[in-house]
Amino acid sequence: AAGACVPVRVCHQEIVRFDLEIKAAVQDIRECPGPLGALAELNAAVKEKFRQLRGRIQELEQMAKEQDKESEKQALLREVENHKKQMLSNQAAWRKANLACKIAIDNSEKDQLLQGRDSLRQRKTTKESLAESASNITESLMSISRMMSQQVQQSEETVQTLANSSRTILEANEEFKSMSGTIQLGRKLITKYNRRELTDKLLIFLALALFLATVLYILKKRLFPFL
Repeated sequence: AAGACVPVRVCHQEIVRFDLEIKAAVQDIRECPGPLGALAELNAAVKEKFRQLRGRIQELEQMAKEQDKESEKQALLREVENHKKQMLSNQAAWRKANLACKIAIDNSEKDQLLQGRDSLRQRKTTKESLAESASNITESLMSISRMMSQQVQQSEETVQTLANSSRTILEANEEFKSMSGTIQLGRKLITKYNRRELTDKLLIFLALALFLATVLYILKKRLFPFL
């Protein structure tokens, strides 16, 4: 019995180690975000841990049956029962973790599918919006083109009007130059006429003076012959 203490202790330590590793692996399964392939890998590792744990429990049970003392035998058998119960509890937790993980993965895949549909609808809406925007832009460009064409036509009409106005101004300028020459000629004629009028007045005044002198002379000879 004394020689069996070391293997029993080692077997007990390995059972505890496998139990802790299984609990950690079950927690990893519960928190697994997917996909199902990753979950399958975790489950394969847990199955291997359960296989090793089951083997160690069987070894411990065999060691218990080989004990010479009944008290040690019963103590080891109680430990074996405790380990079996703990293993059954871990298996139940494992099944629950798998169920929760699969539900979470299914919900995630459904959400992704819905998001994909929403994304498709959004893309469709975006394409329709882009098409409508492109149509509006095309209409705006056509409207701008029409406005520019009208503006060009108006500009051409304005240029034509300015050209006509320029010709009219040039013609008016020529007429003004012609009228200026006529005015200058009229001014010269008026100046000449004024001079002629002054000369005529002077001649008339001299003729009138001569006439009066002649009349006075005749009157003097007739009325006052003795003078």
